[in-house]
Amino acid sequence: MKRIVQIIVCLLITNSIIAQDTATIKPASIALKFGLLDFKQTNHTDGLTKSTTNYGIQYIQGWTKKVDFVANLDFGTLKYPYYTSLKVPAASNAKDYASLDFGLNYKFLTDEQAVVPYITAGIGVGLDRLYYYSAYAPVGAGLQIKANKGSFIFIQATHNAEASYLTKMHQNYSISYSLSLKGKDKKPVMLPPAPLAVDSDNDGVVDSLDKCPNQVGTAKYFGCPIPDSDNDGVNDEMDKCPNVAGVAKYGGCPIPDTDKDGVNDEEDKCPAVAGLTRYGGCPIPDTDKDGVNDEEDKCPTEAGIAANHGCEDVQLLLNDVTKNFKFEIGKVAISKKNLAKLDAVVTALNKYPNIHLDIIGNTDNTGSNKVNKPLSLKRAIVVHAYLVKKGIAAERLKKDGVADTNPIDTNKTSKGRANNRRTDMKANY
Repeated sequence: MKRIVQIIVCLLITNSIIAQDTATIKPASIALKFGLLDFKQTNHTDGLTKSTTNYGIQYIQGWTKKVDFVANLDFGTLKYPYYTSLKVPAASNAKDYASLDFGLNYKFLTDEQAVVPYITAGIGVGLDRLYYYSAYAPVGAGLQIKANKGSFIFIQATHNAEASYLTKMHQNYSISYSLSLKGKDKKPVMLPPAPLAVDSDNDGVVDSLDKCPNQVGTAKYFGCPIPDSDNDGVNDEMDKCPNVAGVAKYGGCPIPDTDKDGVNDEEDKCPAVAGLTRYGGCPIPDTDKDGVNDEEDKCPTEAGIAANHGCEDVQLLLNDVTKNFKFEIGKVAISKKNLAKLDAVVTALNKYPNIHLDIIGNTDNTGSNKVNKPLSLKRAIVVHAYLVKKGIAAERLKKDGVADTNPIDTNKTSKGRANNRRTDMKANY
């Protein structure tokens, strides 16, 4: 078996490196095959055999003038004669059997001869019940008979030697008929002589193929110049934005606008920050840095708060004024000195007419709610009356008394209770 494999390998290597005249080598062919498998029966020593017919196809390809590569695929049914010592379930009747082998045919003459004797050798494998495999090595001889239009008849006999422990030595007798896979050679078409080529613009594309015969162009564009789809002076092969007009400086693209504010970078004083055209591409300025831009800031040079349109936070003033609006127990009077501090509030309210005030009177927890509720309201009325007297419209002022429900200190000490007897003011912008 080793000997056979070595012979086949040597033939393959030898024939792959020999230069060939392909005109005398057999083209690829497919053959239909009919044959007879002849097995020596198991448990018989008297030479009794068991035969079965098989059919299949062959692939034949010439490698050299005298060597053909052959592949055989056969099918049949067989009650395969295993050795009795093998632990394989015996078949009760004929089962499917298939075999596939590859080999080389060495011809004693070339394919031009009518009858060519040859010898063959190869390696193959059989499948009983399409499950149990048995390897074998076919060695034999045959006759190749020339037929019509590249077809051949093959008559062959091989001895299939055992190559695995399940294989049973047997013979294979077959006859096959091949058909070449190569199509018929087409007759050359005689073309009329080509007309004299004319290239008016000398661009290498003849006028018959040139779509722009009077303009120098390139073959890629059928004799026309490289196109400029957006007509920006940068041809499409150089243009990074071929469908949008641009400038050569930016590879045919428009001048970039990094911050997407509609002002291109060459005109944008703030190219990385979105802004407005009227400010050269920069955001609306905020002169006093209070977070309210100058177009919305009613006090653009004085830091303020957004709630007061960029002007000062009047609540700070209100807190400072009311911190001394403290009352004696059960009293509603505020000293003239402290009331005079409300003049600053009047000034602010006149300056910012959008501001409204909540005036809220408070008490400590001394006494009942029935007493404290009206008392806290009276404390708010004192402030409210002063502001109205100073000319502030009453509709801008809201007064209320919440008794002891909003303490700012503990009611467990006299000092804490004194702090809770107060009047607060809250700005509403």
